[in-house]
Amino acid sequence: MVLVNGIATEALGVRDRGLHYGDGLFETLAVSQGRPLCWDPHMARLLAGCERLRLPCPDADGLRKEAREACAALPLGVLKILITRGAGGRGYRPPREPVPTRIVMTRPWPPYPPGNTETGVTVIICQTRLGTNPGLAGLKHLNRLEQVLARSEWDDPGIAEGLMLDATGRVVEGTMTNLFMLSRGRLLTPALDEAGVAGVMRRLILETAPDLGLPATECSLNLRDLNAADELFLSNSLVGVWPVRELAGRAFKVGPVARRLRQELGSRGYLATTAAMDKRSSG
Repeated sequence: MVLVNGIATEALGVRDRGLHYGDGLFETLAVSQGRPLCWDPHMARLLAGCERLRLPCPDADGLRKEAREACAALPLGVLKILITRGAGGRGYRPPREPVPTRIVMTRPWPPYPPGNTETGVTVIICQTRLGTNPGLAGLKHLNRLEQVLARSEWDDPGIAEGLMLDATGRVVEGTMTNLFMLSRGRLLTPALDEAGVAGVMRRLILETAPDLGLPATECSLNLRDLNAADELFLSNSLVGVWPVRELAGRAFKVGPVARRLRQELGSRGYLATTAAMDKRSSG
């Protein structure tokens, strides 16, 4: 299903600034048993992003109603919400009184290999570097060209993800995930003050880890730090937690911390349920 400003259509005006300039934001939510998961943190990030980009914030109640309508018949899938600044005239200058475009759409669940969560994934280091811009850092804005170029670097289905660095060599994130490492009992994740997307699942892991006795810290990390890690894992709202078993040819232990976190996140209702996945497989 696709709703554009509440209407069932896939038509979008050719003057929309999201199309011309990437002028907008988006959220990607897992859907389980007809319900979008982690709605509140996703909406908090969306509204905060609108404020930072000076976009009129969407009506929260209306957006929730449209999301429920779109997801009602979906046992397992993906909900994507896009907010653009709407139509505008020629040039970069935004309209003084923008009329935003609101898109709510659902998609099938991605065909991720089932073993990714248990046996771990293989990851490469991308050659494409992320530009730094503190004003946009953390936002899930519509300009994803860096990720598009990075993802084009491999076709091997055995490679699940690629890590992206900034121009100075600092590790930032994966093309579609955030990164965590375990070092001497501490959970570390790259700081996103200059580049990267502050993922909702990343936030939930940072909030959950201390409850499991794991101090969690955002800090600057490089490839040397990763090579010394006791565990590495990736996260986003769809994959949940994927342990890394190999990074750029180096093997890593699929350890217990990723498993513990995944179990705890699932018990808190943050992850798509096994029941929903079984229903999809049998249906």
